[in-house]
Order: sequence, then C-alpha cells, then structure tokens
Amino acid sequence: MRILLIGLALLFAFVPRIAAAQVIESPTQALTRDAAEYAKLFAVPPDEAERRLTALDASIPVTDAIEAKYRDRIAGISIQHRPDFRINVYLTGSDPVASEQLLLGGMTVPITFRTGARASRDKVIWAVTWHQAQIRAMFSRPPAMGLDPRTGELVVLITSGEAKSGVEQWRRKVEGVAGVPVSIRVVDQVDVNLGAPVGGARLEGTGPDDGKRYLCTSGFVVTDGARYGIATAAHCLDQMSFIAPDHSEVPLSFVGQWGWGYHDVQIGTVPGPLAGLFYADTAKTIERPVTGSRTRDQTRAGDFVCHRGERTGYSCAVVELTDFAPAGDLCGGACLPTWVTVSGPTCKGGDSGSPVFSGTTALGILKGATYRPDGSCAFYFYMSVDYLPQPWSLVLGGAPEVTPLPPVAPPDFGARGQP
Repeated sequence: MRILLIGLALLFAFVPRIAAAQVIESPTQALTRDAAEYAKLFAVPPDEAERRLTALDASIPVTDAIEAKYRDRIAGISIQHRPDFRINVYLTGSDPVASEQLLLGGMTVPITFRTGARASRDKVIWAVTWHQAQIRAMFSRPPAMGLDPRTGELVVLITSGEAKSGVEQWRRKVEGVAGVPVSIRVVDQVDVNLGAPVGGARLEGTGPDDGKRYLCTSGFVVTDGARYGIATAAHCLDQMSFIAPDHSEVPLSFVGQWGWGYHDVQIGTVPGPLAGLFYADTAKTIERPVTGSRTRDQTRAGDFVCHRGERTGYSCAVVELTDFAPAGDLCGGACLPTWVTVSGPTCKGGDSGSPVFSGTTALGILKGATYRPDGSCAFYFYMSVDYLPQPWSLVLGGAPEVTPLPPVAPPDFGARGQP
C-alpha cells in the first residue's frame, strides 16, 4: 500500500490505487496532448501546434510588458490563430507603434499594433463596474456584458425579444449611459451555473431539502499551510464526497464557500497531505502535476485552454473574453466583470468546479455556461485561480508538499482592468 495523492480525483492519503494504473504526465507530455487538440481545431500539423502553444506560454512576459508600457492606451490584447499566428495589440490614440517580430518558443511571432480605439480597457471595465446596475435595469432580463479586446468595445448580449425594438437603438442607449463604445450582440441564451450540483473527478452529495443525489466536479488541490483540501464551485452542495474509482465514497469536510461578485469556490478537506495532481483525460487514467498558475491579468483573448469535467471529459478551446459579467444574478446578485469565457461546444451540467488548465499550468475553476435555445453550449466561464480565498493556495507538483503561492488581493478598483 502506498500513499495515494490525487488532485482532482481526491482520495484519502492512504487509499491504495485500484483498477488501471494511473499515468502521471510530464509537462512535455501534457503539451503534446494539448497540442493534438490544437492541431485538430486549427488544422495545423502537430509539431506546429506544439510550437504555437510553447510560444503562447513564452509570450506572457512579453504581453505583460506591453500592458505596462502602454497602460494608458491599451484597449485589448488578443491572440490570432487564423489566417496566421500572431499577437494583436489595440491602442487608443493615433500615434503609431511599429510592429515587431519576436522569437518565442522556437518560432517567430509577429506582434501587430493597431491604433484608433475609442476607449481604453480600463475605461470600459470601469464603465461596467459603475453603470452595470443602470444598464441591467434597462432590459427585462439583465444582460451579460464584457470587454471585447479585439474591438475595444463593451459587448452587451441581449435576446431576440429585446432586439425587436432595434439593435441600433439599444446600442445608442447603452452607449449614452456607459460613455464607451458599445456593441450589441443578439444571442438567445441562458447563463447558468454548471451544476445542480455535477469535479477532474466525480463529487456527489445528497440535497438536504429534496434528498436527491447531485453531481459536481473536483477542481485543484489546495492548502492553507496546515490542511489539504479540494476546491470546487461554491454553488455545489456543502457536503460532498469524492467517488473513488471503485465507487467507494470519501467524504470531504466542508471548510467554507465564497460565492459572490467575483467568487464561486468552496473548499473541503481530507485528513493527511495531498499531491498537486489532477485528471487530464476523459477516462481518468492520466494525471498531471500542477507546476504553476496563470492569473486573469496574464490571460489573453485567443489563449488555448483545456478543462476536464465529469460530464464532458477532456476538451480544449479558446478564450473569448477576460472581463465578463454573466447575465442574471449568478453571483449572489450581479456578477462583477472578472470572469473568463471559453468558447464551446463542450460544457454540461455537472462540470461545475472542474479545473481549467493549459498543460500543467492551473488557470481557473469552472463556474457556469451560456446555453443556446437548442441546449448547445455557446461558451463556459470560469473563476481565475488568483481569486482563491486567503490563506488557501494551490499545491504544486506531485509530491505532498505545502507550496503556498504569493497572496493575491481581491479585485482592486485601480488595478489593470479589474473592477
């Protein structure tokens, strides 16, 4: 018997492995697996896909530096995959900035600067923050909204029923209130939390009110320096159990939940240490170590990310918006524009709490999704791991070590693009 330490597939510290042997992927192997999904999505050879994903990871310090240098002018930064691979930077003002060619991850990546944006990213996010209530009150159903970094516009998603009075009329009304450029998109959709409740591994619990069995997905392994636990979505049941591969149940001790504004996370603990591992395949036979994390500020539209949900398994897609406020009252009231959206079509109820990652880098915990009238997934949205409640932090690596990350403050009204 050896210590069993699984991230998403959460087990007690001394439960032996059963069934098929688990494989722990190295960061290089994880890159290759994710690159295979990228190659299918963008119709490029696998080796080209690997080079692009390596370049994306290497480009984060570059785009961070661009953000800092042009902070007052930045309207958005996005990754372009078609017709060619490049980084696009959109700036306010008319002063031109020369394009660049950088060697990143073994390939040359063009960086193109475009000027003429009518508002900076910070200004648009401030507009959402301060005028959200007024904008929501204009519609019969409070709309979702967020910044499109490709256009520098405040995007407001309304239903076809609302659009009957005229899309252009709505655009002028919202723009008059927000004071920033607005784009109205007509999407008949429903934003919901992805669970009722349904983790990388399976979490189940019995509803105290109706006695029914509910499902969620476990997220990343966390520690407060003394205890070890698993993070999942706050809207899942408080009392959940991990369902082991042999179908036995491992109860989690509820610590707390944080589910308002910019949070949707709860933590349950188990006795003994846990390793920073998570399932990264549909069959739950392959685990990955968490080797690092990426903040929301470091995440760009067009980034290629993956998630592993109990209902949908392993899938990958691209980030759409990094400053998104879901429709309705999914955050104990209105949501702040701090959520990250990822394009469909893969999301279903039961994926709540699941890990969002790139290779072995942790990005977030899945909160909910937007569905079309036919029930298909338009996109899902997640909470960035830099909003884990203090003093909890990710456990890094495959060994049972306490490795706290530097503390991250809640959203700062003066921080880059954060409300």
